[in-house]
Amino acid sequence: MLKVRCTCGCPGISRRSFLRGASSVALGLAAVSVSPSSAPVAQVSDAPGGGVELLVRNVRVADDKPAMDLAIANGRFTAVRPDIAVDATRVIEAGGRAALGGFLEPHIHLDKALLEQRMPNRSGTLSEAIRITGTLKARQQREDVLDRSRQVLDMAIRNGVVALRAQPDVDPIQGLIGVETALVLADEYRNALDLQIVAFPQEGILKAPGTLAMMERALAMGAHVVGGCPYNERTWEDTQSHVDECFRLAQRYDRPIDLHADFADDTSDRRFAAAAYIAQKTIDTGYQGRVTLGHMTSLGALPPDQAGPVIDLLRRAEVNIVTIPATDTYLGGRKDPSSPRRGLTPVAALRNAGVNVTYASNNIRNAFTPFGKVDPLQIGNLLAHVAQLGSPDDQAYVLRMATVNAARAMGIADRYGLEAGKQADLVILDTDRVANALLDLPPRLWVVKRGKVVFEAKYEAKIYK
Repeated sequence: MLKVRCTCGCPGISRRSFLRGASSVALGLAAVSVSPSSAPVAQVSDAPGGGVELLVRNVRVADDKPAMDLAIANGRFTAVRPDIAVDATRVIEAGGRAALGGFLEPHIHLDKALLEQRMPNRSGTLSEAIRITGTLKARQQREDVLDRSRQVLDMAIRNGVVALRAQPDVDPIQGLIGVETALVLADEYRNALDLQIVAFPQEGILKAPGTLAMMERALAMGAHVVGGCPYNERTWEDTQSHVDECFRLAQRYDRPIDLHADFADDTSDRRFAAAAYIAQKTIDTGYQGRVTLGHMTSLGALPPDQAGPVIDLLRRAEVNIVTIPATDTYLGGRKDPSSPRRGLTPVAALRNAGVNVTYASNNIRNAFTPFGKVDPLQIGNLLAHVAQLGSPDDQAYVLRMATVNAARAMGIADRYGLEAGKQADLVILDTDRVANALLDLPPRLWVVKRGKVVFEAKYEAKIYK
């Protein structure tokens, strides 16, 4: 029997839809102490003072250290150490279970989610996915977008996600409905999760006149990030101009940049080999650390001697990479007559070079990805399989990808983590070892956002022999 209760106070969540998804409380991911040997554990010399609002007792934040207590007040951790003696408004007895900083989703499309059953992608190709999505975008209605987006955000909360970067389309087909609804949701869910909003020109900028002005309006309305889709232009020269416009816009509004880039099986078309141009532009404009690239699959099709210089340039530019394993392996390699490619970002090569790499769900049950439940542990487990990241060190790295690496890519690393003084976001898993998170895909028992419990579940199971 599984009982769940959401305490985020989101007015748009129906009890029926919430309970329908509650049975999925079995997979997830989190974000801080992810390696038994490298998990950050902050200790303070003085006992925490009065006013502790939440005390989490006996929780495992690192497998090679004793169980810890977490004291929380005013939305922040005030102490992380064993055996804290203090009165608290609420106490969670974790019973030695593993805890991680809240999971992060650095790349997701809310406005296009849950559309697969309305118009399935029969061929499973990227070209059909784009065509279908264009048709459905023209029919978007505000309340429908809000309803589907709420379902996705509810999934995220149940799975321990505390922050997402949403990529609503901004183009003449859909207008600004994706940004407008995302702003509504960011306020509606503000107590349960943080929602970053990207002004994303899915249809191109030069190819879709009027898009650039709409992106400016989106930023003026409150969008947080300048998005881009440079491969969706007609020529390589237009792809370069697309990138240039994104940088000019970001500099004008002092916003970070997040581009869909190099989403193909190879680099025979230069529009899908823009990473080096983007990285050099990042260095030339002094935007190091503020640029993120999603997908990056065609880089994985290059031989090492060609990929190496590009990867080194990405490292020097401090570009963040978001791999999208579910979408990219599903769509990729379909035209290869034999030995089809996996269609995956070269995660190992980027990691070995020192590039910050994270991952995300991207699309949820639509023409690009017919599966998904906004569960970073599920996606991390998939990534570990297809990228052959199975050793204990590799598994710990995969957990870091969805937590501390994602925090860096989303620009929130300064306040993220299970350390005194950091924002009190965490998820407690129904497993007793941090290292077992990807193995067990355990239920999430408690999710805490800024010191408040926003989700809790009780799991009971019996085996009859």
